[in-house]
Amino acid sequence: MAKIILERSDVPAEHRWNLASLFSGDSEWEKELVVFNTMIQDAEKSKISLGTDRKAFLETLKAFEQYLILEERLGYYADLRVTEDEGNSVARGMFERYVNLSTQGQAAWSWLSPAIQMLEDYFIDSCLKDSAFEDYRVFLSKLRRFKPHVLSEAEERLLALQREPAQTPKDAFSVLTNVDLDFGIIETPEGPKPLTQSTFAYFMRLPDRSVRKKAYLQFYASFEAHRHTLAALYAGSVKLDKYMAKIRKHPSARAMALFPDNVPEAVYDNLVSTVNKNMPALHRYYKLRKEILGLDNLRHYDVYVPLVKEIKIERSYEQAVDIVIEALKPLGEEYVNTLRGGLLGGWVDRYENKGKRSGAFSAGSFLGNPYILMNYKDDVLDDLFTIAHEGGHSMHSWYSARNNPFMCYGYTIFEAEVASTFNEQLVFSYLYENSKDEREKAYLLANRIDNTLGTLFRQTMFAEFEERVHEIAESGEAITVDVLRKEYRGLLEKYFGPEMVFENVSDLEGLRIPHFYNAFYVYKYATGLSAGIALSEGVLKGGKEERDAYLDFLKSGGSRFPIESLKLAGVDMSTPEPIEAACKRFAEDVGALSAILKIE
Repeated sequence: MAKIILERSDVPAEHRWNLASLFSGDSEWEKELVVFNTMIQDAEKSKISLGTDRKAFLETLKAFEQYLILEERLGYYADLRVTEDEGNSVARGMFERYVNLSTQGQAAWSWLSPAIQMLEDYFIDSCLKDSAFEDYRVFLSKLRRFKPHVLSEAEERLLALQREPAQTPKDAFSVLTNVDLDFGIIETPEGPKPLTQSTFAYFMRLPDRSVRKKAYLQFYASFEAHRHTLAALYAGSVKLDKYMAKIRKHPSARAMALFPDNVPEAVYDNLVSTVNKNMPALHRYYKLRKEILGLDNLRHYDVYVPLVKEIKIERSYEQAVDIVIEALKPLGEEYVNTLRGGLLGGWVDRYENKGKRSGAFSAGSFLGNPYILMNYKDDVLDDLFTIAHEGGHSMHSWYSARNNPFMCYGYTIFEAEVASTFNEQLVFSYLYENSKDEREKAYLLANRIDNTLGTLFRQTMFAEFEERVHEIAESGEAITVDVLRKEYRGLLEKYFGPEMVFENVSDLEGLRIPHFYNAFYVYKYATGLSAGIALSEGVLKGGKEERDAYLDFLKSGGSRFPIESLKLAGVDMSTPEPIEAACKRFAEDVGALSAILKIE
C-alpha cells in the first residue's frame, strides 16, 4: 500500500521542527520585520565619517552587527517556513518581503566597507589592540585584506544595487531547465512515467537498459534543442565573473573566488593534478562496472545503475538516530548527547508532506537552533547517512555559535563539507564493521564508491571544466556552444577512460549543471570529502588528542581561514597528501568490492 502523504497541517507536532528558538510564530516575525525596516532607515540616516573616533567606530560596528543578526534570523525563519510547504502563499510572501528589505539593507550599509578600507592603518591597529573591539578583531582583520579590492563608496553602492540583476543568467537557466523544458513521458513496464529534471536520476538507476537509454536520449534531446540558449546563458555568467574580477582588481575569476577564504590557487591545482594522476583507479572501476553488468560496452546511461541490489531494512527514524549516535560516540558525550537531543527534540522536520521541499538540508543561525529538513523513509538506507551528514552540519553550527562572536561564527563552505562527510565516514565504519552479511558489505562498499566517485572525481572534473572555460573567456576568445561541448567531451573521455562509449549528446551534460553559475564552488566538495576522510580516520585510529583537535576545528567557526583551521585539526590541504589518500581509499574500496562480488 502506498504511503499517504499528509497535508502540512496534519503532520504531528513531534515530527516537525520547532522554530520557537527563532520566533514564537509569524506574528512575532512580522513585528521584527518592522524593526528591521527601521534599522535600514537608521543606517541611511546615520552614515558618518568614521575618522579617528574609536568610540563612534565601535558604535557603528555594533549597529551593523545587530542589523546582520536580525537579518539572518528573519531570513532563516522565512526560508524554513517556505520549505515546509512551497505552496504556502503566506510563507512565500513573507520570504519575498524579507528579500526586498534585505536588498535595501545591503545598499544602505554598502558605505561601511569602503569607509573602513579608507581608515589609516595606525587607527585600525589601535582598534585591534583595544579589548572593546574583541568581538570585531577577526572581522576587521579579514576585511583589511580586501582593501586593494574595494571601490569607492559610490561604486560600491552601484555594485550592491547590481546584485539582483546580476543573477539573471542563473535565474534564466533555472526557469528554462526546470519550467520551460518539456522532457515528455517514458514508457516503462509499470506504465508511462514523466521524465523531468528530478526523475532523470531515477530512470538512470533502473535495471532495464532499454528504458535507461530511451530516457537518456530523450532527456538530452531537449537540451540539444536549446543548446545555443544554454550556452549563451553560461557564457553570460562566465563573462560576469570576468567583469567582476577585473573591477575588483583580481588577476582572474578563479583568484577572486578563492580570495575570500584565503585558499591558495595551488590547492585547486593540487586537487586537479592529484586526481588526474589517479585516473587508472577510476578506469579500473568502470571496467569492473562493465563486467558486473555483463555489458560489451559501457554507455553514459550505464554509470548510475546500482551494482549491488538495494538492501531493504526497515528502520524507523528513531532507530536510525540510535545507529548514528552509536557510530559517532568516538566524538564524546557532549557531541552525541547534544545531537541526540536535537534530532529527537525539535531540530528536524522528519517526513514528507504535500508541498514540502524535496531532499534534505541543514541550516544554522547564531541565535536559533540548527534545523534539518528531511524526507525520511524507513526503508532507504541512504536516509540514515543523510541524518549523519546533516547532523554534522548542525553540530558544526552549534559549536561555532557557542564559541565565537557573531561577526566570526560563520564558517566557510570549504570547511562545512568536512563536518558532514566526517560523520558519514564514521557511520560507514560502524555499519561495515558490525555487518555479518557479505551482501550488505558489498552494498555499503558500492555506496561509498559511488559517493567518492561523485564527490571527488566528478566534482574535480567539473572544476577542470570551469577553470578551462574561464581561461578561454579571459584570453579574449569566444565561448560558443561548440567550444563548450568540445572542452566537456575531452574531459568526459579523460575521466571515464577507454571502457566508455559516449553518445553524440553526452557532452551536453556540461550545459545543464546549475553549480556552474556559482563559479569555482564545486571543488570544495572534493576537498571537503578528502579532509573529512583524513580527519575521521585520525579520530578512529587515534584517541583524545585527535578527537579534541577535531572538536576544536568545529568550535573555531570562522575565526580562522579554512586552510589554517584544518591544519590545526590535523590535515594539511595545501599538500596533495589528503587527495592522494582519498584516491587510494577509493582504489581499495574498488578492490574490496571486486573480491566480495567474486565470492558471491
